[in-house]
Amino acid sequence: MSTKYDVIVIGGGHNGLVNAAYLAKAGKKVLVLERRHVLGGAAVTEEVYPGFKFSVCSYVVSLLRPEIIRDLDLPRHGLEILPLDGTFTPMPSGDYLWRVNDHGRTHREIARHSKSDAEAYDEFGKAMQAMCRFVKPILGMVPPDPATLNPRELMKLLFIGRRFQDLPSGDKYNQVQLMTMSAVDFLDQWFETDVLKATMSASGIIGTFLGVRSPGTAYVLLHHYMGEIDGAFRAWGFARGGTGAISNAIADAAREAGVEIRTQAPTARIIVKEGRAKGVVLANGDEIYADIVSSSVDPKHTFIDFIEPGNIADDFLDEVRRYKYRGSSGKVNLALDGLPNFKCMPGEGAHLRGAMSFSPSVEYMERAYDDAKYGHFSRRPYIDTVIPSLTDPSVAPPGKHVMSCFVQYAPYKLAPGLHWDTEKEKFGDTVIDTIAEYAPNIRELILHRQVVTPLDLEREFGLTEGNIFQGELSLEQLFFLRPVAGWAQFRTPVKNLYMCGSATHPGGGIMGAPGRLSALEILKDVKGAA
Repeated sequence: MSTKYDVIVIGGGHNGLVNAAYLAKAGKKVLVLERRHVLGGAAVTEEVYPGFKFSVCSYVVSLLRPEIIRDLDLPRHGLEILPLDGTFTPMPSGDYLWRVNDHGRTHREIARHSKSDAEAYDEFGKAMQAMCRFVKPILGMVPPDPATLNPRELMKLLFIGRRFQDLPSGDKYNQVQLMTMSAVDFLDQWFETDVLKATMSASGIIGTFLGVRSPGTAYVLLHHYMGEIDGAFRAWGFARGGTGAISNAIADAAREAGVEIRTQAPTARIIVKEGRAKGVVLANGDEIYADIVSSSVDPKHTFIDFIEPGNIADDFLDEVRRYKYRGSSGKVNLALDGLPNFKCMPGEGAHLRGAMSFSPSVEYMERAYDDAKYGHFSRRPYIDTVIPSLTDPSVAPPGKHVMSCFVQYAPYKLAPGLHWDTEKEKFGDTVIDTIAEYAPNIRELILHRQVVTPLDLEREFGLTEGNIFQGELSLEQLFFLRPVAGWAQFRTPVKNLYMCGSATHPGGGIMGAPGRLSALEILKDVKGAA
């Protein structure tokens, strides 16, 4: 007789593992099913080339919720975050912009470009921290349903309204602007230096098929601004051993709590009988039963691919089909024989230890988006590059290095006649060519390169249309609208089927919040039904 579980979690990404760990710590018998040979989903480390460990998809950590680190005691399970110090932006003129975590040095560096911007930078930081403090509790709450008359839901709305009302008037205006403006228009109110605005606006387009001048990108900028490590806002870092080390630490905590984890166990179908989830069927035909199914994969896989027609109302499925993915990102991971040598700052140095942002001007960023709008990868893309081996030598052999290049734009849907299988290496060449304009020795250093397109993200990692956040972080897909209006509280139209991935509130990034919040809602329902 096969074992029956309390909960089956579909997907062994970091959210699925967080979900499983919290449920098991509450005494539930939990099984996690992961389709790949390795855990982590997009937060994964793989030795693609002998001796070199690549963070294949996600490559930095900033949003991992402190309460998850604390509740699961992740440092005891091997989690160690190493600080990522600063952002270095080379410029075609031979100049550069270099912001670091040292406030005084950053102030002097910005003043070199604009004294007024140096003064405004402090005020901007204070304003953004105020916005982060306002939004932060929302990341830890289940979204209210504004269409209900349930007093509890109305109290949540009242809580948000009162918090907004308590903000100083300047912060109220900033908050409204952040929710409606483009990243560049918002930054224009503070700064005059083009390269500063371009580099800062880049955070507003990650995971979206939007340009830096598109309305709504100011909020995405705030979303990424909320990085928190050890309680410090805007702290970004590397996980020692790559981002897969985060997933492995969560998996260890889950196993310690009693979770059973199976890899190479792809789900083919969710078993639904009389409107209730009863378990899953694996690709090999095995049937596994559970009282509850919790899906950390996206809405398309969950509701369209895994559930047989006739089990969900058409109007809900129509909303699921309207949910926007529109992947726009790619990755190029490099195994290097040495370090890149930048023309604007030759030799080795601290500037190579932070992020290197190829975002020299606002016009450059917007032209990169222009290419994507018409179905082409950017001829001169925005690239965010890090060399984690300088901070964490464990990911490369001695004297060698790993270089991770996050790239926009790489649209999932290419122009007619083009296909990612034939464009893939051309895309990789374009990324190298762009870097070589600033660091000409890059080509001779490359021992191996791995090019990851949106189609690869879909095929290999199960991310529909290659969206790294399981759906765009656009305003109409946030909070009580994520993923479907009326169904933003982790429950679904199928009884005992829940969602716990990045397609739910509060969205993407190595955050873990969707997995945790979903687990708490499941436990609440189980307790209420007892």
